[in-house]
Amino acid sequence: MNCNILRRDGLVLSRSFYDRPTLDVARDLLGRRLVCAGGGTQRAGRIVEAEAYIGPEDLACHASRGRTPRTEVMFGPPGYAYVYIVYGMHHCLNAVTEREGFPAAVLIRALEPEAGLDSRTDGPGRLCRALAIDRSFNGADLTGPRLFVEAGDRPASTPIAEELVASGSRVGVGYAGEWADKPWRFWLKGNRWVSRLKR
Repeated sequence: MNCNILRRDGLVLSRSFYDRPTLDVARDLLGRRLVCAGGGTQRAGRIVEAEAYIGPEDLACHASRGRTPRTEVMFGPPGYAYVYIVYGMHHCLNAVTEREGFPAAVLIRALEPEAGLDSRTDGPGRLCRALAIDRSFNGADLTGPRLFVEAGDRPASTPIAEELVASGSRVGVGYAGEWADKPWRFWLKGNRWVSRLKR
């Protein structure tokens, strides 16, 4: 498949979209369209769930363990992909946010399939598998050409309507103490592709 078929440059979110407070970016990614052009095949889905991780004080954030080769991308400029492996087998895709030097990112937790996806995308590991995202995408520029996010059904500058969004505590971070209870996971209400509807 031609790698330019789905890309519409006027609709791709710019770096300035990510250069904002992480909670704002996490909420505002909902409804946007994630496109992966890896391996010569394009796959795309609508983001329906996202989770914020903010700075070294957030004990659920990888950056709380310091600046390491694994977390280096998080300390870089916004608008790049931070891809890591959990449990030795599942890849997870994050969008780096905020100013360079401050480690923060948004984990993309679930997609509503749109193009080229024929397997489950309700969970960070599943969506990466469906999109064929692996560690080779770590550090990829989220403004393209391999991986990018389009504005979707509303202008890039328009935040998502409050009534469409639900929030709750993050998943799988019980080790983080009081930080585990932060309501920093956001999802589209009523969407069946959300990985965990209640927690």
